[in-house]
Amino acid sequence: MSRDITTEVLDALDDDVVYPFFAVDLMFDVRKGTDVDGNPITYGPLYMWSGYGDLCIGGTGGSCTGGKLYLGAGQLLSLSSVEETTEMEAMGASLTLSGIPSLYLSLAIKEPYQGRECRIYFGMTSDPSAYVEIFSGELDQMNISEEGSTSSISVTAENVLIKLERPIVRRLTNEDQKSRYPTDRGLEFIAALQDKEIYWGRTSK
Repeated sequence: MSRDITTEVLDALDDDVVYPFFAVDLMFDVRKGTDVDGNPITYGPLYMWSGYGDLCIGGTGGSCTGGKLYLGAGQLLSLSSVEETTEMEAMGASLTLSGIPSLYLSLAIKEPYQGRECRIYFGMTSDPSAYVEIFSGELDQMNISEEGSTSSISVTAENVLIKLERPIVRRLTNEDQKSRYPTDRGLEFIAALQDKEIYWGRTSK
């Protein structure tokens, strides 16, 4: 699936000097928890970009009103190449965070990450709001590599089209039906009908 590039990004790419950036949205659930020291903390979506310092996209003012404030990860954030074709084909992507203190690994392991939405953007620092989305999908796998006192966390994201390649297993049973529609009784007697002899047009003996 192809994507359109904004006019602002195309114009910026024609400049003699360009300052591109990548930004990532990891849409984790908002929940209460504790940090490594046991202090209460609220977890939620994670916004990062490939530069340094904070970057406001789509907002105004120091508090980035109406937009999203991205945390600068600099060289600690690396992204794989993002590929798309004109065919109906699911293409994945991966991102890696390095230099993470091993003390914080437990927080990553406890986070329910699978199936959470992941978006990757490309833009120019000259006009951050004129970005273009180059990937959207769902987080799939997490790999952790420990290197002494620091660690690297790599997560892969799959395009939602990958669901078309997965078999959908449904069964004609009362249990399967109630797993989706708890009050539905349409298959309540399906088990009793197995190998049941039905007399049609004549009386039973």
